[in-house]
Amino acid sequence: MIDLYTAPTPNGHKASCTLEALELEYKTHFVNISEGEQKRPDFLALSPNGRIPAIVDRDADDFAIFESGAIMIYLAEKTGRLLPTDAKGRSRVIQWVMFQMGGIGPMMGQANVFYRYFPEKIQPAIDRYQNECRRLFEVLDTRLADSEWLADDYSIADIANWCWVRTYKWSGASVEGLDNLNRWLNVMRDQPGMSKGIEIPFSLGNLLDDEKEQKKFTDNAQNLLQK
Repeated sequence: MIDLYTAPTPNGHKASCTLEALELEYKTHFVNISEGEQKRPDFLALSPNGRIPAIVDRDADDFAIFESGAIMIYLAEKTGRLLPTDAKGRSRVIQWVMFQMGGIGPMMGQANVFYRYFPEKIQPAIDRYQNECRRLFEVLDTRLADSEWLADDYSIADIANWCWVRTYKWSGASVEGLDNLNRWLNVMRDQPGMSKGIEIPFSLGNLLDDEKEQKKFTDNAQNLLQK
């Protein structure tokens, strides 16, 4: 049994989608980041950086893991799925996981802050991060022109990147004209476990298209920036 400590964010979804894809038994614990629960001592004992997600593997002497990419790699290795065991194949997958963690996630995250959450609209900052998101999307599109998946076969690399890229509208970034990326986005949505994984710990509903829900979510996020 895996205990998952999470919230409805792209990083949280990386863990829940992986658990669903691997068909692992798990129990969800919602961490209310708008209330600062990620900074409480009991959670910091699991995730020293005070960020979701975190997991505890109850079948492995209550082994705790933080950082979404590390969680994905652990779960893939635990089950022997979605991550090759040969050195080159494993490296190809991890390279694209690192691409998401070092590029896609941070740049989309900063675009979210300046485009959605920061009270003052600083246009040069918005432009800088949205343009960088677009550049990174083009890297993915170029790769996907040569391969159905980011590595040779479907893997945690696809899940990691999809959980972020699918939210491009929230970042104000564009995927227009990126045919290979759009093909992959549509195919990913139908992969086993993805539709359920993005509703853990609960569904955000029609957030990307509902202006009232967007304002409510943004107001909560602005409060979080002050914590």
